[in-house]
Formats: sequence, C-alpha cells, structure tokens
Amino acid sequence: MTENDDTVSGPDGLRRCPWGADPAMLDYHDHEWGHELRGDVALYERMSLEAFQSGLSWAIILRKRDGFRSAFGGFDPEVVAAYGPADVDRLLADAAIVRNRLKIDATISNARTLVELDTSFSDLLWSFAPADRPAPVRLADVPATTAESIAMAKELKRRGFRFVGPTTAYALMQATGMVNDHLAGCAFRSPEH
Repeated sequence: MTENDDTVSGPDGLRRCPWGADPAMLDYHDHEWGHELRGDVALYERMSLEAFQSGLSWAIILRKRDGFRSAFGGFDPEVVAAYGPADVDRLLADAAIVRNRLKIDATISNARTLVELDTSFSDLLWSFAPADRPAPVRLADVPATTAESIAMAKELKRRGFRFVGPTTAYALMQATGMVNDHLAGCAFRSPEH
C-alpha cells in the first residue's frame, strides 16, 4: 500500500485493488471485474453468481463457476426456467456448486421471470447505470449500495426477481462495468486494460 491509496503491488509489479492481488482473484480482477458486460444470458449468469456469493467470499464462487455453468445449463434462462423438482434435487446434491435451497430456488424463479420480461434484461439492468463519478482512492470510498442500486433492486423485486437486494445489485453493477470501482491507483482502471 502507498501512503496515498489502498492499492497493492501484484506479482507483476502492477498496482491493483488490494483484493485483486490475491492469486485466486488476480485474473478476475484484471480481465473481468469492471469490464462492460451486456447480454441477457451473461447478465443472468452474473446476477445469479452474485446472489450465490451473498454471505460467502467471491473466491469460492469463482472456484465453482464452471460447476455452476454446468449445473445451470450455461445460465441459459430458457433452460433454467424449465427446471422442476427433480432438477432442484439434482442441484442440492451437486458439490460443484453452493448447495443453498433458497438461492437455487431464486435462480430458477429468476430465469422464469427473465423469460417473461417485456424488455431486454440487459437494457433493464443498464438503465440503472449511473453517470461517471470520481475514482475511489481507498476501499472506504467504495459504497456497498447507491441510490441506483437501491432503485435497481426495487425494480427487479417489483418485476418478481428474488435474492437481488441493493448490495447484490451494486456488486452486479461493479462486476459488469456499470460502475468502475477500480481504485484510482489501480493499473486496471485505465481503458487499455
């Protein structure tokens, strides 16, 4: 850490957000987190993974991501929306994912809600992206929720989505580039990364 910010030096000498220097998180930090992501399937996957992460570390979810993709049909909402009781039992027995009935049920329910939307899921989520704001310098400058994430969570709940509160909505915004919360001193805040 420097005196002016919370970034740390990674194994390649580049300054990163402190959580991004962890070996398990390095690739995700450098190549995914904060990068613009659009598309209904991609955003449904990220929303689902963020919901599964609630109460756990993101590193656990990353280690199990391939298992989640396999278990949830590549996060194709049409496929997951058709899941029934036998699929729930299968998922609850699958050690390759986080076996939490409430989160599994929410993931299936959210797929059903998504396929019934009268608009693009991607467009709906991105409609809550805030205007650019100054780069955070320290981790303490990064909020857990914002007015936009509160509004997103409220609208998603109104439409029938589950397990997406304001904190999960904000984590989704960070992960998909709706907001850029790489710290000001992070080498991966810049557009060339």
